Amino acid sequence: MNTFLLLIKKKLIDAFEASKVEIIDNTSKHKGHKFFQEEKFHLKIIIESKYLKSLNRIDAHRKVKQILKEEFNKIHALELKIN
Repeated sequence: MNTFLLLIKKKLIDAFEASKVEIIDNTSKHKGHKFFQEEKFHLKIIIESKYLKSLNRIDAHRKVKQILKEEFNKIHALELKIN
């Protein structure tokens, strides 16, 4: 797995005591889109975290985005699923 994706995984596990974090890189599916940039990722992240699950969806997404704020310079699109 890419070191950037491993960094994201570690940050999420540490911040939310996540029992599982799965990162799916969908970047290649977006080639040819109008604003596609090869150096930016399109990610789907599936997180299993009791803490995040206890929050409403908007607050949980805000918490994740806050933890990953430094990484967003390399992320074009982020899809979150919280279990």
